Amino acid sequence: MAAIDISHLSFAYKDQNQADLVLHDVDLHIKDGEFVCIIGHSGCGKSTLLNIVAGLLPPDGGQVEIGGRPIAGPSTDRAMVFQHYSLFPWMTAKNNVVFGIRQAKRTLKKNQAQQLAQEYLQKVGMEQAGAKYPYQLSGGMQQRVAIARALAMDSQILLLDEPFGALDAKRRAELQQLLADLWDAGSHRKTVIFVTHDIEEAILLADRIVFMRPGKIEAELTVPYARPRRPEEILGAASYETLKAKLLDLFYLDWELAADADLQ
Repeated sequence: MAAIDISHLSFAYKDQNQADLVLHDVDLHIKDGEFVCIIGHSGCGKSTLLNIVAGLLPPDGGQVEIGGRPIAGPSTDRAMVFQHYSLFPWMTAKNNVVFGIRQAKRTLKKNQAQQLAQEYLQKVGMEQAGAKYPYQLSGGMQQRVAIARALAMDSQILLLDEPFGALDAKRRAELQQLLADLWDAGSHRKTVIFVTHDIEEAILLADRIVFMRPGKIEAELTVPYARPRRPEEILGAASYETLKAKLLDLFYLDWELAADADLQ
């Protein structure tokens, strides 16, 4: 079970003379196999929350449990894809994937890891680029390799921090659909937390959208569309426009003013 329970979570970035509170008393439950998108303004704590779930940052208060067990740092039960291309520059595309596999499946033989890496490169349309180095690949191609590495690790949980944010619209749409198709194709869907600023991306991908105001979760909205989804089938539908309008309203609220009101 890869259910994620976040309870009373707090975190502050500390300087010599002050602490900048980023998360305050955050509660969130994510079901096993659920695809959750977290959206909100820059600086509201989305990536910090994701990094705490990844085990990269220790919380100042509260806790995160996976399958009922508190996390104690990074683990191979969680695979992460970053916005900025995170491939090792001295490794070929295939060896980047092999590295992830060998970390997650230490008993796997080298030739088995290489075969598995090739299978996942094929799934993301990169089977011909296995011998190339990251500098020889475009941004979209590098993200395909990063997704292949994350999926090939077969972790229970996928954490994605604006993975398509730096891509052009065409490549972004292609990778959105690729990720959705690969996630939907397995016998058991992985639990996904996907951070994004893009409302349309969130509606296309998520089972549930979590909107964060600075430091807190303000709203959770269920996405009503069955899978598999295609943009052309939901764009322009009345339910789509209603959901998008609700999210836009949340984006346009003055959250600094609301935070001041909370303190009064």
